Amino acid sequence: MNWPATERYCLSPAPGGLALVQELLNTAPACRPGPTGLPDLLGDGALGAAQEWADGAVRGWARETGRPDVHLVLTDEDLPKLRCLRDQVRRALAAGDRGGAAVRFTSAPVVVGLAGDGTLTVEPEGAGARWLASAVLAEGLLAQTSGVWRRLKICRNPECAAAFYDRSRNNSGVWHSVRGCGNAAHLRACRERRRVQDDIPDKTAERPVAP
Repeated sequence: MNWPATERYCLSPAPGGLALVQELLNTAPACRPGPTGLPDLLGDGALGAAQEWADGAVRGWARETGRPDVHLVLTDEDLPKLRCLRDQVRRALAAGDRGGAAVRFTSAPVVVGLAGDGTLTVEPEGAGARWLASAVLAEGLLAQTSGVWRRLKICRNPECAAAFYDRSRNNSGVWHSVRGCGNAAHLRACRERRRVQDDIPDKTAERPVAP
């Protein structure tokens, strides 16, 4: 699997290197139908799962961006740093959607190169969590420049919160799955409306009967 975290939700990846940002977001745990939910791929004590995820995600990033594969080695110390980065990116997306406060990220070095044809390139630098932070933020910046960053969204179902790429014509999607999370939200709203209506007293029953 090239995008193992995103594939857990049966979602198609975002285009190009933006898929790496989506991947990081989708490592988070989520409640799902059935006896078990989706685990945190970057949780404490889950170094093996985190390394397996990173191997696939970096391989997918290299393929999509035309870069050579990077051998990334994670340590236990990298996991809380990656979870912090994941939470920061999630808050940044929410802030952009609702006009919230800006989010400041920790240091993530990049190398800017100038090719012979005058093309500027941005290359991640560092090791472990530092390299991933550099790659994720660089891809986010490139996606913002190209106008596709606003299509990376978080599902509004709080029990899901999957990161999805909105391919709708007018960029109006709010659920990662209309049939799943969308229908569930509409059903909850319908039940709430019925409950409110049932709680409203029947005024006609209080009217006195004319003699």
